[in-house]
Amino acid sequence: MIDDIKAEASERMEKSLEALAHNFNKIRTGRAHPSLLDGLKVSYYGSDTPLNQVANINVEDARTLSLTAWDRSIIPDIEKAILKSDLGLNPATAGEVIRIPMPMLTEETRKGFIRQARNEAESARVSVRNARRDAMTMLKDMVKEKEISEDDERRGQEVVQKLTDKYVAKVEEMLATKEEDLMEI
Repeated sequence: MIDDIKAEASERMEKSLEALAHNFNKIRTGRAHPSLLDGLKVSYYGSDTPLNQVANINVEDARTLSLTAWDRSIIPDIEKAILKSDLGLNPATAGEVIRIPMPMLTEETRKGFIRQARNEAESARVSVRNARRDAMTMLKDMVKEKEISEDDERRGQEVVQKLTDKYVAKVEEMLATKEEDLMEI
């Protein structure tokens, strides 16, 4: 039973790390990366469609993304979606290809992105701690129901705490890597 609680907590903590990685991909560094445009949606025949489902996104060079729309009529809508996004990108259309140059990051924008990354990391830490809290509550409930002994509860709490420490360390490691990427010129 304790193994089930540990497995469930571990699964929730792993999902927190995946969400953090996804959120970190949205924070742009100075380099071009297709995942930067993952959150963008384009109005396509009346419905909001993810950009990667209406266009092919490629890295042209280290500082330029290129998009090739599958339907030429949607090119103006793609440009509008990129301009409206809070990414600070200015697309340039050349026929069927939309090029998106990555502007250089100023010291101020770098610090802003680092703050954003730290907030995302804190959210992930809170999520990991919530998983720990729920696992601890389950253990206490099992003791009340006399399904496990108090010694088993203590052992289970130690296991869950070690698991929590491991995942919080992973969050810190991911944050350090992202901060290093952001400060790189």
